[in-house]
Amino acid sequence: MKRTAPSLVVVLVVVLAAACAASRSPAPASPPAKPASGAPDLALPGERHLRNVRQLTFGGENAEAYFSFDGKELVLQSTRDGAGCDRLYVMNADGSGVRQASSGQGRVTCGYFFPGGDRIIYASTHASGAECPPRPDMSQGYVWALYDYQLYTARPDGSELRPIAPAPGSYNAEATISRDGWIVFTSTRDGDLDLYKMRLDGSGLVRLTDTPGYDGGAFFSADGKRIVFRASRPRTDAELAEYRALLARRLVRPGQLEIYTMNADGSDVRQVTHLGAASFAPFFHPDGHRIVFASNVGDPRGRNFDVYLVNDDGTGLERITTNETFDGFPMFSPDGTKLVFSSNRNGSRPGETNVFLADWVE
Repeated sequence: MKRTAPSLVVVLVVVLAAACAASRSPAPASPPAKPASGAPDLALPGERHLRNVRQLTFGGENAEAYFSFDGKELVLQSTRDGAGCDRLYVMNADGSGVRQASSGQGRVTCGYFFPGGDRIIYASTHASGAECPPRPDMSQGYVWALYDYQLYTARPDGSELRPIAPAPGSYNAEATISRDGWIVFTSTRDGDLDLYKMRLDGSGLVRLTDTPGYDGGAFFSADGKRIVFRASRPRTDAELAEYRALLARRLVRPGQLEIYTMNADGSDVRQVTHLGAASFAPFFHPDGHRIVFASNVGDPRGRNFDVYLVNDDGTGLERITTNETFDGFPMFSPDGTKLVFSSNRNGSRPGETNVFLADWVE
């Protein structure tokens, strides 16, 4: 999964999940290079909400870094050390103490901490094979491959790996967790790309969405009462027919993605953005009324993605980052004082994507 920003294609593939697997403890990760002492603030002109922007990873492709509930650690996916696809890693919130949490088999993505920090959830393809799955054929345009991703939980060191809510042969990924112990994730187990909710042990499974189209990338609000997600909904009969034909081949073509909210039980679905762009990776501010997300709405070519902030009623849209290539996957720390995100800024080579942490300035 590439996280450069030459096109909409590259950025969106990363939001689909992947999975790892093995019951043995993984080998430790190679320690990342460290910045020079007294490294400058990497905030760019116009980024008035960001201060003390510091780089946490150095080299490779690093993205989807998500805080633990106490704000002390991050779980992320990364392609590094010659790996052919993403592995899962855990590190301290300052970038230190990086350790691999997946086995090195299959492709993994979308890790998230349990509320107590003693376990993580992620998706993996390892049950279908130890190798990285092949990339889809792009000869007829860009598509996502809906691999046989399954959900697993494990300790943060990768031990005690357990499947959860298995549905062999279907896509199951993009899982995140509420503080009160609910998991939300995307699955094709009922024939469409819909959102589901379940308890930490896999019980209480319920389908939340049933509108044709892709629903994914969901996160709970801090109080667990609401969910924010991205959706690509076919708007015409022709679009719906194409969507279903691709889905039958285990593929999906990314179209326009908008940001939506709903109650945690799936009721009161509301469309927040109407940007006609590729908007993804939404996350609630701890105040429960603002949403941070990534979008290419500011670039007529659709190549430059930035982080934006919007009120949950769609008003007050504000651009947060001003990097000319890619900024995405933003997440507030539990107390709202920090913002973690992925970016192509300050890379050692073109297209490199790293994780950054900033102080949030109101």
